[in-house]
Amino acid sequence: MATKKFKCKVCGYVHEGNEAPEKCPLCGAPKSEFEEIVEGGAAPAKKGIDTGSNVYTIIYAAVMVIVVAFLLVFVSSTLKPRQDANVVNDTKKQILASLNLRNVADVKAEYDKCVKADMLMQADGSLVPYDGQFNTSYNSEFGKGQYHVFQAQVDGQDKFIIPMVGQGLWGAIWGYVALDADRNTIYGIYFSHASETPGLGAEIKENIKFQESFQGKMIVNNGAVDLDVVKSGKADKSSPFEVDGVTGATMTSNGVDAMIDKVLSSYIPFLAAQCPLNDACSQEAEVESID
Repeated sequence: MATKKFKCKVCGYVHEGNEAPEKCPLCGAPKSEFEEIVEGGAAPAKKGIDTGSNVYTIIYAAVMVIVVAFLLVFVSSTLKPRQDANVVNDTKKQILASLNLRNVADVKAEYDKCVKADMLMQADGSLVPYDGQFNTSYNSEFGKGQYHVFQAQVDGQDKFIIPMVGQGLWGAIWGYVALDADRNTIYGIYFSHASETPGLGAEIKENIKFQESFQGKMIVNNGAVDLDVVKSGKADKSSPFEVDGVTGATMTSNGVDAMIDKVLSSYIPFLAAQCPLNDACSQEAEVESID
């Protein structure tokens, strides 16, 4: 039977046998200091997994991808309820901002106090209760023909809030406009954006004075939306229908103007109804439906 050769790495002693000796007879080095001598210079066969092979690398990478993906899914599903709650809270905060209620400590409590109902406009301008889940984006709602109107009260005064969505220079823009009970006079307004230029288009959100310039302005004139956002410095101060755009942000300002015109034009049946916020409208609608 052929025997193997083992060489002591300390002194060079060569031992022949099936396995290395427990210790070197020359220098006394332990068995772990012996290495097998393979004829022809080939490396001794490795026991276990070859961590340097391509197969090992591929399997290791695949396992790591699966583990990381699992962890990401787990973390995402765990955090999703909290993330969804934060988005809802931020949306309610924006609605309150349109009512000139900013920097509110308890958004939920203030929203529940002021906002009385989430309604849907019908073809004749009347409102019916919306019983679906609270929306944090209204582009898809408009696409389905669902036009929301929030009913609110501030200091005992009735207000209506209409959501708006549009397109700015670089991405989506949106906002909420709060109207007095006449459904035409702007009580307050709020704008936000996804990616407008800081210091320029982003000022539709950051510049409170720009939003405040809409207060007291009118929307409908002769049955159509007449409110215009014009180039900065060009607004007729005596006109109830013109507002200066943001300085240096003509394209974003044009986007705000287009959003107002497009969205609020869809609400003309409601805006033109001129019905105060009380039970009279709903009672009248009930009488008509009975007839």
